[in-house]
Amino acid sequence: MTSLVSEIPPATPSESLQHFSRRLAFETDCSDVYQSQKTGNIDYVLVDVRNSAAFAKAHVPGAINIPTRTITKESMSTYPLNRLFVVYCAGPHCNGVHRAAVRLAGLGYSVKEMIGGMTGWVDEGLPLQGETTSEPGNGFSCEC
Repeated sequence: MTSLVSEIPPATPSESLQHFSRRLAFETDCSDVYQSQKTGNIDYVLVDVRNSAAFAKAHVPGAINIPTRTITKESMSTYPLNRLFVVYCAGPHCNGVHRAAVRLAGLGYSVKEMIGGMTGWVDEGLPLQGETTSEPGNGFSCEC
C-alpha cells in the first residue's frame, strides 16, 4: 500500500538537486544571518520591511528599516546595484517580504529572503533590539 508521502512519486535526484539549489539562491535563514553577524562576515544589507512603528518595537539587531512601500528607485539610489539585500518581515504568515523582494529585484538588486522573519528569529532564541523586543502572546505585527 502506498503512503500519502509517496503517493506522488518523488523527483529524481537530479531534479531535487536543481530545485533545492535554486531555493538557496533565493533564501537564507535566521541562523545563517546570526552566524554571519557573530563572525562579522556581513556582505549584505539586512532589511526589515515592516513599518517604522513595528520596527521600533522590535527588530533583528543590525537590520535597517526600509518599509516595503518606500522601496523606490529614488530611496535606494544610495546603494550600489551590486549590493545584496536580505529582507524579512513579521514571519511566514506575511507576504510583505515577497513584495519587498519584487521591488528590489525590479530595481536591479540581488535579494534573498530571511525565511521565518521575526517569528523565525524568536523561535531560534536569538536576541532582538527595540523598545519592547517582544510582544508576548501576540507574535509580531507586519503592518507593511
